[in-house]
Amino acid sequence: MVRRDLARRDIVDRRVLAAMAAVPRECFVPEHFAADAYADRPLTIGHGQTISQPYIVALMTQGARLTRRSRVLDVGTGSGYHAAVLARIVSEVWSVERVPELAATARHRLASLGIPNVRVLVGDGTAGYAPVAPFDAIIVAAAAAEPPAALLRQLAAGARLVVPIGPSGVQDLLVFERGAAGVRQHTLCSCCFVPLVSARGRRS
Repeated sequence: MVRRDLARRDIVDRRVLAAMAAVPRECFVPEHFAADAYADRPLTIGHGQTISQPYIVALMTQGARLTRRSRVLDVGTGSGYHAAVLARIVSEVWSVERVPELAATARHRLASLGIPNVRVLVGDGTAGYAPVAPFDAIIVAAAAAEPPAALLRQLAAGARLVVPIGPSGVQDLLVFERGAAGVRQHTLCSCCFVPLVSARGRRS
């Protein structure tokens, strides 16, 4: 997968490639999808959610420009796969999931794989996680109509928010970077994500 779908495209960050190679993706998909775990496409994981396409996981991670000291907020834990990838690169990951069943399963998977630096929380990802903000990067695995204001506020200076923006169907995967002159943005690619929904059931 790493050689075929990532390194041959535009994933050039060696830390991202190494993390993607190290995390056993088959541990994060339903058992009946195990044979497709390394296919370059999203897979359903229940509760109307998906595990993202490997290339998109790698692209979002690379776009965040992480360092070993980075403190990262992962919005939309899902199966826990992206959090596990991030944990191989950075010091601390807080991962927020609104579906308690998914959060519990992800927490168990990460513990069983001996990944100690991810904290899985049940909550409203659109609100971020203020108690430990600001973050060096925030990565959102669901599509919003616009970047959630709370997430922009929780970016540290120089930090990046990576989030799909647009209506249901096709979105733009955008990076918002907080600088001295304000927030600037650029586009990584087109994408298709499930909608970002608040804990109150409203689409962001």
